[in-house]
Amino acid sequence: MLILGHAGITLGTAVLFNTALIKSGLLPVAENKPGEQQHDSLPASPGKVPLPLKRLSWFTALAGRIDIRILLVGSLLPDIIDKPIGQLWLRGVLDNGRIFCHTLLFLIIITLIGLYIFRTRHKNWLLVLSGGVFIHLILDRMWLVPVTLLWPVYGFAFPRLEDFTCWLNFILYGLFNNPAVYIPEIIGAVILVWFTASLVQRRKVRSFITNGQI
Repeated sequence: MLILGHAGITLGTAVLFNTALIKSGLLPVAENKPGEQQHDSLPASPGKVPLPLKRLSWFTALAGRIDIRILLVGSLLPDIIDKPIGQLWLRGVLDNGRIFCHTLLFLIIITLIGLYIFRTRHKNWLLVLSGGVFIHLILDRMWLVPVTLLWPVYGFAFPRLEDFTCWLNFILYGLFNNPAVYIPEIIGAVILVWFTASLVQRRKVRSFITNGQI
């Protein structure tokens, strides 16, 4: 899976998960700060007033809980780190773009550090990042490569794959001929376009760029 597929499907997964929490009533009740503008569908009232969960849209609920920019970075992080290392810097040695950051060990380490930061500093950015990494590993179906996923259980060596040139040609071929490649890219592109349109419609583009909020 490539950039659009990873980023778009991860974002869509977050939206679906968030919507499910809203409908189940599991999300905490949001509060309005004094002088803060109410959501369009909610009546205005002064002070801090709990908002009915069932009347919160996915857009409103998702906005104040995660930095979506970090989620998108997390969705691409394993490739951002592994592909330059495995297919460029160690070309001829590994020729593999799925190495250290495609392992369960990497996910566990950043998740544990994220939990520590959340407990001590009440910051969730690293947990959001690890959530993106987790979805990345699922979309890459890393359970089909247990040597990499469970590294270093089966040893410290990673499987050696085709070199960068062959890999690039395979990707380009797959974009036009392999449904397993181009369908996720199309789905991801549609989700990203839809999300961007929502930002434009709600005039949240600048807010999203500067602080990741919507």
